[in-house]
Amino acid sequence: MKDTKGEDGVAQRKKKNMKKNMNRLGGVGGGLSLEAFASAKTRRNDHNPAMLKKKREFYKNAKYVKKYKQQQKQQGGQNDQSFAEQSSKHGRQEHGDPDKMGNKNKKGPSLEELYKKKREELDKERSEREAMIKAKKEEQARAESRRKEWRQKMYKKTRKGQPVMKYRIEHLLETLQGSTR
Repeated sequence: MKDTKGEDGVAQRKKKNMKKNMNRLGGVGGGLSLEAFASAKTRRNDHNPAMLKKKREFYKNAKYVKKYKQQQKQQGGQNDQSFAEQSSKHGRQEHGDPDKMGNKNKKGPSLEELYKKKREELDKERSEREAMIKAKKEEQARAESRRKEWRQKMYKKTRKGQPVMKYRIEHLLETLQGSTR
């Protein structure tokens, strides 16, 4: 005997799933309308990494410019005040203030001296860096030559194809002596 209930259950599940799919696609009328389909597919894509990066960079630069202008404004105000103080001091000197006559404002190191000093420091750093790189390369070359030599010795074979034990034993001995030191 066949179980009719089992077949009915499968058929009912299929119908139920079909009904769900039809509802999902827009009802019984044969799926989505053309307008609904087009509007679902043509979604505006505002995510453009290049444009976002450009915007971010623009705002960052604007912030820096604003800060710079504020600093210039503050320094301008300070410079005006210091200029007024200096002019009043010079006015007193011209009138013959005996204490102030001998004390002239000593200027700091000139730009040229600062430039030379900075250049010397940079040259010194560069030469130190180059010396370190050169020493490192020489050490690498020595290590590479040692490895090549060791490899040649380790791969030597006798006439019958067996490895030469002399070099292998020497290597073991060297490593043991190195580890005991």
